[in-house]
Amino acid sequence: MDWRKYGMRTQAVHAGEGGERPDFSPVTTPIYNSVGYLYDDMEDLDGVFANTRAGFVYPRYGNPTVAALETAVATLEGAEGAVATASGMAAIHLALISLGLKPGDRVVAARDVYGATYALLNSLMRSQGVQVDFVEVTDLAETRAVVQSARPRAVLVETLSNPLLKVADLPQLAEAAHAVGAALLVDSSFTSPYLVQPLAWGADYVVHSATKYLGGHGDVMGGVVASSQERCAQMRELLKLTGGNLGPNEAWLVLRGLKTLPLRMRQQCENAQAVAEWLAGRRDVRRVHYPGLPAHPQHELAARLLRPGHFGGMISFELQGGDRGRVFRFMEALRLCLPVTTLGDVYSLVLYPAMSSHRAVPAEERARMGIGEGLVRLSVGIEEAADIIADLDQALSGIGQE
Repeated sequence: MDWRKYGMRTQAVHAGEGGERPDFSPVTTPIYNSVGYLYDDMEDLDGVFANTRAGFVYPRYGNPTVAALETAVATLEGAEGAVATASGMAAIHLALISLGLKPGDRVVAARDVYGATYALLNSLMRSQGVQVDFVEVTDLAETRAVVQSARPRAVLVETLSNPLLKVADLPQLAEAAHAVGAALLVDSSFTSPYLVQPLAWGADYVVHSATKYLGGHGDVMGGVVASSQERCAQMRELLKLTGGNLGPNEAWLVLRGLKTLPLRMRQQCENAQAVAEWLAGRRDVRRVHYPGLPAHPQHELAARLLRPGHFGGMISFELQGGDRGRVFRFMEALRLCLPVTTLGDVYSLVLYPAMSSHRAVPAEERARMGIGEGLVRLSVGIEEAADIIADLDQALSGIGQE
């Protein structure tokens, strides 16, 4: 089109748009900030709406940048497909409702899941008539018994629990779930596909808060579910109705983060191992939760399930004589490690579960889970391990002198 023969208002709207299709391909996926898409043939547009032709028509139906991210995550997880969402919680909710849960159906979930997941199950899902049974998933006998009697539609666990770093025996849990026709949903946000691919161990859905390790730079919120093509198709149809879609700018940031995921996680695992071993030797630290330590109850299981020699970048530890005030003073004394409510970044981040991640869980239930008032969660970054340790040392030594 020669827009020079049109009026200025028309030129302002249309000039520069809809040019000839380029005969080159960019190295990185572009950010497609477009709500609509043009087709020369209306039959092609009709085919996209009918799901008989690949293409894009509207953001709730899909976006090229988001599709590139979904392809990347599916590839890394060894999955047939993936569906991106606006947050990790949206991903968990989407996976659950895609099962067609109805009043009277049951879900069995790990007792110490992430606080928002616990609240989603215990409040929203219960309010819709879904019955929820919380179990200690490291007790396989108890879990099998509950699954066998409840006969749930879904079993929901985390690869490494938040924040106590308990390890889920994915093959055994998959077997127990499938024996009663239930789907196994695994939140793998703490591990990422670099450490484990839950689908290979029998899971039916793998959920990620892409905000964490997948994005990795603390600048984007998103979620993603990896599963079979059939299940992904069901979730896409639901996403068209519920609208919890990931935007193209956010998708591009996560896609960028994925490119360095193996490098970041390798360094974070190495750093976390060194920090956990150092913390375990402190008299002012009562207990350290890290699956890379031989004293961890599921150390051998973690060694079987996770990438050899890699146990994740997450640590939690309990301050000796710890209470809310003592934890706050420790966090305020830190200089390198940042007291921030997230994890999985290149930065080392410290969080107080009782105040933030598990605030929605009643205090008595937190205590039952083992999340005490002195528990601190540390997401180890990619800085020099010696610098992280030095910062923890000065902060712990400072409160120890009070």
